[in-house]
Amino acid sequence: MLDSGVFGDIQRGTVCIEDIEVGMSRGLRKVIEDADLEMFGRISGDRNPVHFDDDYARDTIFGGRIAHGMLTASLISAVIGEQLPGHGTIYLKQSLTFLAPVRPGDLVEASVTVAAIDYGKRRVTLDCVCLVEGKPVLKGEAMVLAPSAKFD
Repeated sequence: MLDSGVFGDIQRGTVCIEDIEVGMSRGLRKVIEDADLEMFGRISGDRNPVHFDDDYARDTIFGGRIAHGMLTASLISAVIGEQLPGHGTIYLKQSLTFLAPVRPGDLVEASVTVAAIDYGKRRVTLDCVCLVEGKPVLKGEAMVLAPSAKFD
């Protein structure tokens, strides 16, 4: 289930391990803007011209500028850290497969769905996907340590 708003308009909070069920899903939508590429390039140090230089990028296999793959992946992190499980969640691991480029101006829909739960260890496995125009551009799996109401 994707939230209806843009990035800043997502439901924030926590779903504790005791309340998580297989099949639960959360997500967000975000238009990737030139300012996002610029900021991500400054933060990460990744100034690859495929992200910033139209002339350079036109001659690549992408035929134009693309967003950083990890910028797209960071939307998955936002869903996990803000929605499911949410605040207090600790990342344990993440696998990613990049399927198609994301371009400036694209609306990315990022979502996670609970695939498995180990209640004893508080570990949650999440299927992760990012879509542009309904087509997957990124897929992966995350394992996180979910917060517990028993430890508040």
